[in-house]
Amino acid sequence: MNTENYLKDISEIKNLMNKSSKFISLNGLSGILAGIYALIGAGYAFWLVNQSGNDYLILDGEIFRLVILDLLIVGFLSIGTAILLTTQKAKKNNQRIWDPLTKRLLTSFIIPLLAGGIYIIIILNQQKYGQTGALMLLFYGLALLNASKYTLGDIKYLGYSEIILGLISAIYPGYGFWFWVIGFGFMHIIYGSVMYYKYDRK
Repeated sequence: MNTENYLKDISEIKNLMNKSSKFISLNGLSGILAGIYALIGAGYAFWLVNQSGNDYLILDGEIFRLVILDLLIVGFLSIGTAILLTTQKAKKNNQRIWDPLTKRLLTSFIIPLLAGGIYIIIILNQQKYGQTGALMLLFYGLALLNASKYTLGDIKYLGYSEIILGLISAIYPGYGFWFWVIGFGFMHIIYGSVMYYKYDRK
């Protein structure tokens, strides 16, 4: 009996340590919705480019600006949905949404993402368009991997997937759009579904 109580105490201590060192309120549904937003946005961008009659984008052209606006809307919806659903889950779990752990998580995620965004803008201004999709996947994957130590470990697998897709996309730059669709669309839906059934469905 004493042994059972001892093991139970160790298990409870381990759970408390895990909760205090990792942000565990990420919501799987937000990943699914982010993937759906990405697919809708990609479909709209594909339609825009086809309507223009060109197979490429001109940096100072109207279609390019519309595609960038499309991308920003997808990002805004994804981030907004993630914040809303994660906040709801954190409240349900009696977990603080904004504390030093959250700050470390966001810092670890944002720094690689911000560096990647700045680098992509630089090469676009140099009229180097071919690797944009690959770079977005690579830096996003690195950001996920960097942040994974502060949240559920499963997120690192999404990071690995994005990095691998980014590297393959770099080898085949003409298919960057489709690798972007796979990485930001389908991989988010798959990852979000796994997370939802593993942690959220009760």
